[in-house]
Amino acid sequence: MTAIFLISMLFGLLCGQATSFCIPTEYMMHVERQECDYCLTINTTICAGYCMTRDINGKQFLPKYALSQDVCTYGDFIYKTVEIPGCPRHVSPYFSFPIAVSCKCGKCNTDYSDCVHEIIKTNYCTKPQQSYLVGVSI
Repeated sequence: MTAIFLISMLFGLLCGQATSFCIPTEYMMHVERQECDYCLTINTTICAGYCMTRDINGKQFLPKYALSQDVCTYGDFIYKTVEIPGCPRHVSPYFSFPIAVSCKCGKCNTDYSDCVHEIIKTNYCTKPQQSYLVGVSI
């Protein structure tokens, strides 16, 4: 019985190391425009998590396709457009953002993703807040 337990534990650890944990995750972002009276707080989903990566010492001897630098990125997504309240007539009050439906490990596509690995330090409001849940305005 102990041998079966140890073999199953070893198998679980090996499979756990090979599995990626890239999933849609709840995220709160703050959107404001200088000309508008309010900041809009949006609850949405983004892709976040861990992807297996290989970076070996002999990379100068290997072709690029042999190296793997995958990131957690959007598999399927939809765009939602919201209206920022309190904008004057000459300013467009609309803001569009992606909502993660599914995620995958792959190359970062700069057409629709921000591929920078730095912490966003400006994700806060400087004006009075209005909340917006995806699908419902509060």
